[in-house]
Amino acid sequence: MQSPPRKDQDALLRGVRPNIVQSIRAYSAHELQESARVLGHHFLYANLAHAQTRQDILELIALQFTFPAHFGKNFDALYDCLTDPLHKCGPQPGFVVVLEQIPVTPKFDKEVREQLLDVFREAADYWAERKIAFRCFYSFL
Repeated sequence: MQSPPRKDQDALLRGVRPNIVQSIRAYSAHELQESARVLGHHFLYANLAHAQTRQDILELIALQFTFPAHFGKNFDALYDCLTDPLHKCGPQPGFVVVLEQIPVTPKFDKEVREQLLDVFREAADYWAERKIAFRCFYSFL
């Protein structure tokens, strides 16, 4: 039998804007997953610790988010997979996304990290226009 949600789990995301991309800071992936469950939101998680390049990141996200085999492995395709096809599947309850341990390497420098996070910011904007929560939390390696 599943135990009832702890009071703090139920309230964890209430203080977080519904459409945002932010550092994971004081949250743990497990807490965010449990909060997503309590809210009935989709939980998408990717651990990117073993990635070194943009291609590695995209492959890991595609694998861990279970994107379709035809995923184009570029930032435009990432945006597409996070938005339109899901919207066309019917009403969505909301999303909690965790990108843990984004690498800081010469091949995945600050500019490329910002491009990656911009894709998630654009997805948050897309869902905000549809009044659906899309919260993305990230950490760096």
